[in-house]
Amino acid sequence: MSDWIGKISNHKQLGGIETSVLDNGAGRGVRIAWIDTGSGFRYKVVLDRAMDIAEAFYNQHSLAWISHVGVTGPQPMSNQGIHWLRTFGGGLLATCGLDHVGGPDEDEHGVRGVHGQISNLPAEIISIQQPDLASGNLDMSITGIIRQHKIFGPCLTLKRTISGRLGEASLQIHDEILNEGNAEAPLMLLYHFNFGWPFVDKGTDIVWKGSYRVASDPKLLGIPNLKKCPDPLDIHQGGGESVVYIDPEVDESYRVQCGLWNENKQLGVRIEFDKRELPWLTNWQHFAQNEYVTGIEPGTNPPIGQKAARESNTLTMLGPGEKKIVTVKLTVLAPANDPSHHDDNFLHLIHE
Repeated sequence: MSDWIGKISNHKQLGGIETSVLDNGAGRGVRIAWIDTGSGFRYKVVLDRAMDIAEAFYNQHSLAWISHVGVTGPQPMSNQGIHWLRTFGGGLLATCGLDHVGGPDEDEHGVRGVHGQISNLPAEIISIQQPDLASGNLDMSITGIIRQHKIFGPCLTLKRTISGRLGEASLQIHDEILNEGNAEAPLMLLYHFNFGWPFVDKGTDIVWKGSYRVASDPKLLGIPNLKKCPDPLDIHQGGGESVVYIDPEVDESYRVQCGLWNENKQLGVRIEFDKRELPWLTNWQHFAQNEYVTGIEPGTNPPIGQKAARESNTLTMLGPGEKKIVTVKLTVLAPANDPSHHDDNFLHLIHE
């Protein structure tokens, strides 16, 4: 991406970050940031929802699944029962945690609702870096602080940076979770990536490698091939779903690759993360009429809930002042536009 040199007055001709406020509907008053990578990949960060990501596009193709409700304002008290589902907008990314992922549960340590509280908390934006064409720096990023705190604890702080580079169809999420309280605190974190039509369609490959178990009722599975998206399924109407817990395989650097590949459109998404940071991968499949979605979800745990994680001795605990760092990268693969992707190792996973 160098043929612009000497021809551009403002980086906005190529891309960058633009913040704004929604002014209508259920999301009225919600702060957002559109990030345009100048590669055909662009996406909307919802600053008031833990910097989650709503719509995402590659050229004319929508990548993300958007729920019926879409973007709504944060509701910090939606942390009991199934209230989280009332404002679940889907989107490219919904963050789950920071101390619970899974359905409602309860024990002597507290009562918790679906997928925790973090996605219903607003960020304090502390920096925005735009591309600097004059210096040749094409990097851009936005950083915010999200505090999941209460008196007597726990007090977990998420510092999130979403970054990219002009001309590259990718984004990186770099999270630092700090225990700012004075007592040990549980940590559960899950990156709920959600993909929908037209990217997800009949025949789209769901790409991962590793041992697994089907966590949903086998009668609800209804899918002859776990790694191939079907047409809408009657068995997934209403609350029907299929959930697969995966212990993913890694390369020599402990890196996991997973994602989706649409052969007809020659379009894919690769998600990469370090298994030492996120040991688990979950694949959520809900192929219902008008709710046609699959989720690719790296996490510290599968969505089993804090109680089950504690009982199985798989619950991470952060001591006072202790920090956990997690990095997740998402790349759009379009071999027609970038021939190097024809030899991408990710594509080889489809046939293994």
